[in-house]
Amino acid sequence: MTSILVTGGAGFIGSNYVRRILASGVADSVVNLDALTYSGNLENLDGVLDDPRHRFVKADIADAPGVDSALGGIDFDQVVHFAAESHVDRSIEDAGAFLRTNVLGTQVLLDLARRRGVTRFVHVSTDEVYGALGPTGLFSETTPLSPNSPYAASKAASDLLVRAAIHTHGFPALITRCSNNYGPYQFPEKLIPLMVSNALEDRPLPVYGDGMQVRDWIHVNDHCDGIEAVRQRGRVGEVYNLGGGNERANIQVVKAILAATSKPESLIRYVADRLGHDRRYAIDATKAETELGWSPLVSFEAGLAQTIDWYISNRRWWERIKSGAYLEFYARHYAARLGGN
Repeated sequence: MTSILVTGGAGFIGSNYVRRILASGVADSVVNLDALTYSGNLENLDGVLDDPRHRFVKADIADAPGVDSALGGIDFDQVVHFAAESHVDRSIEDAGAFLRTNVLGTQVLLDLARRRGVTRFVHVSTDEVYGALGPTGLFSETTPLSPNSPYAASKAASDLLVRAAIHTHGFPALITRCSNNYGPYQFPEKLIPLMVSNALEDRPLPVYGDGMQVRDWIHVNDHCDGIEAVRQRGRVGEVYNLGGGNERANIQVVKAILAATSKPESLIRYVADRLGHDRRYAIDATKAETELGWSPLVSFEAGLAQTIDWYISNRRWWERIKSGAYLEFYARHYAARLGGN
């Protein structure tokens, strides 16, 4: 029997991961732990909340007594740790929440997992811990950590805590570092869903600086499949980069969205660049491809088209987020079933 504790399972990547592992039947049960802060949304789990193999638990990973209480009596033997504050702009404005969730919260989970004797702990990180690249080159697993934003620094710190647990305690952890994700259920403050939703509303599309910042894009389904490959076949103590091999300048992505939604490029608004904005990220995923037999399957063109179609078909979902109405879902539909947790 395999029971997986998924942290941050009501967020963008976490909810997609929960859906995929329940659909594949690779786990007997999933315990989904999420604090339901602004980016956690139970509507992301529509269709799986009532699956008998899925159990939702509301708790803040940085609150050790609260996590112990919420998970008391609930068995799990593996952990996949997504829960994190992840928006760079928010970290620039106030780094406190990032230190609390990403650093302290990760240590709380490591301590809990050690006490529970888990057999596998997958820590989901980001390529942003490596810093920025010049016009050439790729991030490998041996690239030195050189984070440039408070968000990236907090994730690098959490990676180092996991590494320390592996070295000091022989803890069975693995680390993944991914490139920029996109796909369904992504919170509409990130580039692609923000641009798609603004275009559909005929609102301006804000582009930082000259828009020539380059990112490597990976569809969330490919990322989740990569995480599963690491969970099932990865070597304990190792880091695995998961990239899509789809480098695009931000302005290219924005213009592709406008073309796909039949909206004019006059909606583009160039705005002051983000402080300390990294110019280019790109992942070398050779290690995961050769050791684990994983490779991304979704081309950026096909994935972007599918994603735009999803946001068009699920307009109510993102409209409720932009209006704040989604925050009422937990209180009205789920809290009573959890005893008010």
